[in-house]
Amino acid sequence: MSATLALAIFVTAFFFIATEKADKVKVVLIAAGAMAAMKLIPGAEVFFSEHEGIDWNVIFLLLGMMIIVGIIKQTGVFDYLAIWAAKRSRGRPYRLMVMLLAITAVASPFLDNVTTIMLVAPVTVVVCNRLQIPVQPYLIAEVLASNIGGAATLIGDPPNIIIGSRAGLSFNDFLVHLTPIVVIICVAFVLLAWVLFRKSFHYNPDRVAEVMALQERRAITDPALLARCLVVLALVMLGFGLHSVLHIEPSIVALLGAGVMILVARTDINDVLGEVEWPTLVFFMGLFVMVGGLVHTGVIETAGSWAVEAVGDNFFGAATALLFGSAVLGAFFDNIPYTATMAPIVEGLAAEAPDAATGQALWWAFALGADFSGNGTAVAASANVVAIGIAARSGHRISFWEFTRYGITVTLLTTFMAWVYVYLRYFA
Repeated sequence: MSATLALAIFVTAFFFIATEKADKVKVVLIAAGAMAAMKLIPGAEVFFSEHEGIDWNVIFLLLGMMIIVGIIKQTGVFDYLAIWAAKRSRGRPYRLMVMLLAITAVASPFLDNVTTIMLVAPVTVVVCNRLQIPVQPYLIAEVLASNIGGAATLIGDPPNIIIGSRAGLSFNDFLVHLTPIVVIICVAFVLLAWVLFRKSFHYNPDRVAEVMALQERRAITDPALLARCLVVLALVMLGFGLHSVLHIEPSIVALLGAGVMILVARTDINDVLGEVEWPTLVFFMGLFVMVGGLVHTGVIETAGSWAVEAVGDNFFGAATALLFGSAVLGAFFDNIPYTATMAPIVEGLAAEAPDAATGQALWWAFALGADFSGNGTAVAASANVVAIGIAARSGHRISFWEFTRYGITVTLLTTFMAWVYVYLRYFA
């Protein structure tokens, strides 16, 4: 009975999250509260249990990175990069898109996708308006590039943070196993962008002069602060790379980096905390409680046992199912709750693998499918929703299907390339 109740609450909440019929933060808080009231979660252990409670490594890693990015944002360096790219493109639409995609793809592995889009998208709107070219293709392409690039590292995409914490995978593990295929796919996507968006590439020589007149150096509001922040950011990245050697969790590295960044910035702490996306953190906490209810009542264990029996000894079949299944399901539901729900099941499958390498291969297939599913539809990832909101506020509306028709094409291509990679690297 308890398993049925937990599953009913979760499915109902998932429906409202996926369809956006209600605010997702309110939904998870109500659902988590309902599970607590019905005693479907393990009491106070929900705050301390590794597998049945809130994953604080994820929460504090996100908190630390939000503070770091919020302070760096004050220097104007992101505006500088976007204006620099526009000038170097000399107003050529496709060249401009390639440079903006390059900036987005390079930033995404180190910043969360939502932050990357929030920083790049407003400048993209300004530059496109000056050139009198359609804004929508550039914003859509940037979101797609962000979701692809974010798959390269532990901190680049929220599903990776959840997977890394659950599977015990380090920052370096993601670099070694996922970065190679992500780089290849990013190059393929840049070429595909010409095919997808070529009809919207219009060169207006009369407007190019205005863009060339922009002074990108003026965008840097505090050069001294930027220098200090870049040093701290470099040390944080080094800490992520060495955390398995130093035996310090990425969440601790991020929090230490955030603390040092606050000190070197000499900024008001209230301004810093104002940059934190508290609703996102609360959403994650509520989501972990909901998933904890499924684990505590045995729903996850039952599903995992069924999956283990269905797979048998065909672990490449399991990797294929995880990759394509995640790409399909994650495209229709936000890939964050999807990943949090599936992670315990993948953990059970990996435990049945004949060796550690095969078990890890299942995690990599799952990660690639979950990450790339974010491009499937307009509501599949938080970055998509943010970009569409920015477009609407600037008078350049992007409809659900306008985004989705491009997203489906890119998801199919990237998932197929990832499948070939998984086969050749782990099973051939």
